[in-house]
Amino acid sequence: MQRIAGLLAVAREVFAARGFEAATTQEIAQQAGVSEATVFTYFGSKRELCVEVIRQWYGQITGELEAEVPTCGSLREQLKFIVRKHLDNLMGEGAGICALVLSEGRTADKSFTDVIAELKRSYTAPLMSVLKAARAAGTARDDMPLRLMRDMVYGSMEHVLWDYVESGAKPDIVRTSEHLTEMLWSAFAPRTEAEQAFKDLHADMSTVLKRFDDKLR
Repeated sequence: MQRIAGLLAVAREVFAARGFEAATTQEIAQQAGVSEATVFTYFGSKRELCVEVIRQWYGQITGELEAEVPTCGSLREQLKFIVRKHLDNLMGEGAGICALVLSEGRTADKSFTDVIAELKRSYTAPLMSVLKAARAAGTARDDMPLRLMRDMVYGSMEHVLWDYVESGAKPDIVRTSEHLTEMLWSAFAPRTEAEQAFKDLHADMSTVLKRFDDKLR
């Protein structure tokens, strides 16, 4: 177990520094002080080793998020916490690990993308729970699919993260979290009574006009 842990730690550094394609199991073995054959004793391929590195990384940050997401407070406060935590997680170890996680999730290797998809579902589960609870309490709009709301949260942050990877300039995480939270809150906040009344009026008028049009035909 100690040898596996050591190999994973070194592999994480090498993959982060080189990217998956440029990294080699030979370099990983050399830095870990073992033979390349030893690497393949525990991992069937470079891809399998990379999968395990990312699985371990997701397991760590998912556990932290599950334990730390506020269970009380407003939806806006919870969103802000999740956004900041995500940006901290992805940028905390530098652009290398951030690029690895973002790019390897898009690989053409379906067996790998299936694993990443499952890890992401577990990682985003706390947000889904927050959104479901807010909707049940009437503090989040109920006319938008929860999956779309989740994708809006993480999709908006992905643009920030890719910009960081490509430019190498880390943004002010606190300010960026605040800006993203306000943008998301404006989309997720419950409709006001006036907005709902207008929506109902529009629906009623549409029904009347359709009936009138049917009669003309």
